Amino acid sequence: MNLKGRSFLTLMDYTAEEIRYLLDLAKKLKADRAAGIYGDSLRGRNILLLFDKTSTRTRSSFEVGATQEGGSVTFLDKSSSQFGKKESIEDSAKVFGRIYDAIEYRGYEQSVVEALAEHSGVPVYNGLTDVDHPTQILADLMTIEEHIDKPLSKVKVVFCGDTRNNMAYAWMYGCAKMGMAFVAYGPEELAPDPAVMKGASAVAAETGATIEFSQASAALAGADAVYSDIWASMGEEEQIPERVRLLTPYKVTMDLLERTGNPDVLFMHCLPSFHDFETELAKSQRELGYDIREVTDEVFRSRHSVVFDEAENRMHTIKALMVATLAR
Repeated sequence: MNLKGRSFLTLMDYTAEEIRYLLDLAKKLKADRAAGIYGDSLRGRNILLLFDKTSTRTRSSFEVGATQEGGSVTFLDKSSSQFGKKESIEDSAKVFGRIYDAIEYRGYEQSVVEALAEHSGVPVYNGLTDVDHPTQILADLMTIEEHIDKPLSKVKVVFCGDTRNNMAYAWMYGCAKMGMAFVAYGPEELAPDPAVMKGASAVAAETGATIEFSQASAALAGADAVYSDIWASMGEEEQIPERVRLLTPYKVTMDLLERTGNPDVLFMHCLPSFHDFETELAKSQRELGYDIREVTDEVFRSRHSVVFDEAENRMHTIKALMVATLAR
């Protein structure tokens, strides 16, 4: 399959067959790495990592993945470039496209990553925006296949919490494309955008997937994977009191996992996670009377948890994405 020169802005732009190709390539590259085999398919390729938001897994995955295949990267953030400040996005994109072979962007508005793709003339990868996180879903799908012995089309994923956030939306798109069952389980006040549901449901109608929103705990029944994310994303700290009030009933606990009726249900999370009170924010909010843990430490450290497998697979799937779109 030829994906050379393609941008990766959202899974909605890719077919199920193309997503399957990326997953299979990631599995091969992971096996090669375990065997000590490294390629040079990105030799001579220079990739720009453009970050408006901080990052751990996304930056690490792009840097290590590119290096292992012989490529090189340049990291630019708000403090080290004129992007979006003294220079328009369009002008910057045209400059970047003449210097780099591809661009990764992690930031806020989806329109920014779309503008980079429109004006740069090189592949652009969405490392996270406010409404999507497609590279995370590739890693999550790979992780599910490593732990669940059945096709993705038979897998049910329940996302617990703020079902309007970028991970919930990215999961809707991924499940819709791959024919999976998806339930957004959360409060009505944080229900998904109807337009997003409509778009994902239209794809689901063609693939046999199901996309649902529910406030009822019965929606957990039969889940193969329970997914959670932090309750307040970057820049939303002032909303913590209200989020805690709304989302505490949807915290992932052992009791919640038991309600799935599946003794082998997976717990998944994109990280970072507030599962204990070891972080500065969690400690400070606890002192104010707010427990911001979206999952209990018991669940996070249990046999159900595959969160660090997901984190590792970010690198393998991102490497596969770069190889598929940039390899000579």
